[in-house]
Formats: sequence, C-alpha cells, structure tokens
Amino acid sequence: MSIAIDIRDASEADLAAVQPIYAHHVQHGLASFEEVAPSVEQLLERWRAVVARGLPYLVAEQRGAIVGYAYATAYHSRSAYRYTVEDSVYVAEKESGRGIGSVLLETLIARCEAGPWRQMIAVIGNSANAASIALHRRMGFRPVGTLSSVGFKLGRWADVVLMQRALGAGDRTTPASSG
Repeated sequence: MSIAIDIRDASEADLAAVQPIYAHHVQHGLASFEEVAPSVEQLLERWRAVVARGLPYLVAEQRGAIVGYAYATAYHSRSAYRYTVEDSVYVAEKESGRGIGSVLLETLIARCEAGPWRQMIAVIGNSANAASIALHRRMGFRPVGTLSSVGFKLGRWADVVLMQRALGAGDRTTPASSG
C-alpha cells in the first residue's frame, strides 16, 4: 500500500523541517558541495530569495511530516540567462527510493513550465550519484557534460554532472517578452 505524498508550496514554517534534510546531505554526501550545513535562518533567506523571484519552492509531505523538498533558482544572474533555471531536489535519507524525488521534480518542472522559463539545468554533485542522474533522465533531462574533479569534499575529489531539459516550447519559439 502506498502512502499519499502531498506536494505544496513551502512556507516559512516548513524551513525548520527542511534544514535537517539538507544538513544530512551536506554533512554526509556529495550531492551538495556545501561543507557546513546552513542554519534555519540562512535557509529562510534563501527561500525568500526564491519566492521573491516568483520561482517555485515545494515541500513533500506525508502523514504531516516534511519528507523532501525541491526548488528552482536562476541558473545565473546575467540577464541572457533569465529563461533558464536550475533545479534542486532533496529527500530525507530514510525516505529515499520511494518515489518522493520523482513527484517533487515532476511538480517542479510543471510549475516552471507554467512560468516564463524555457530551460532547466541540473547540476548534480558527484558523477557516482546514480539515483539523481537516473531521476533526471526519467524526467527528460539529457547529459550535457561533466566537470571533472571540481569539488573537494569529505576527503576526495568530486565531479559535477550537468543535465538539461527544455521547459514547454523550449527554444522553438521566442519568449513572449524577450526584453
């Protein structure tokens, strides 16, 4: 029997539950190249910046508990990148492999497609992160490159895998407001 996963917009109050999920990945893995887990207050600042840009920041909830989250950020700050976003998806360690990441990323993609964005980039820490690479492939991302040994964390060098997918019409049409 599967348990329903509710995906909804994150609220300020959710960041206290998001922080330990992210902290685990920061402290024990290579999915994030941060080496010190940010505080709840730091995550609140990041959440506010995402929301202020009109980008989605989502949480996955099961039985009243936050079990994962996903958000989109601007890929780069220069204006020519304004239609390109980068995704981030994190699932609580004890909940991995249960499809939560898939539901989060699928919803994030749909939300971004409803906005003006045309490309989504995945910047995946650690080329051995098979689960994240497979998740992104299932969601239509294609590999576009690997940056070898660009991060040093947990006593070892780590690669970054870049994957990309079109959102909506992608580059087949000019955005409505290209200015």
